[in-house]
Amino acid sequence: MVSRIITGKMHVFGNNIDTDQIYPGQYLDVTDHKEMAKYCLQGASDKFAEEFQKGDIVVAGTNFGCGSSRENAAIALKVRGVGAVVAKSFGRIFYRNAYNLGLPLIICPRIDEIAGHGEELTIDMDRELAINNRTGKSVEIEPISEYAMKILNAGGIKALLNPKRS
Repeated sequence: MVSRIITGKMHVFGNNIDTDQIYPGQYLDVTDHKEMAKYCLQGASDKFAEEFQKGDIVVAGTNFGCGSSRENAAIALKVRGVGAVVAKSFGRIFYRNAYNLGLPLIICPRIDEIAGHGEELTIDMDRELAINNRTGKSVEIEPISEYAMKILNAGGIKALLNPKRS
């Protein structure tokens, strides 16, 4: 079950982070998910791998996950242990792939007002807020639909639709 409150250190990225930056094409032949996680966001930051701790939160501007329908990008984030991705907007196919895998994506049009690389962020889905724990400032997040929460709580769409096979 996904917690309705997610807290983690922010890793801040800009606009238009595409699926090739999230999971570079040169690693498409890697099929082991644990191995895939090593290359997560390598195309956007050479420091992400060394700075990231399980449960940290990826924060971005507009159109995060744009580009191809590469499911590897969402898999790499999920397996790496990303607690959530918070962005102003998401690429449509990436958004669906991530939810289908059970990775929480949070739409927050004003996230840049409170984002700080390395600072702690709390996402409170019940109060529909994202809060920078250092400054105490908060901004509204868009609510997650009941069905999307069912998918997250099940651990992904496959587990929701066929729990005996998961």
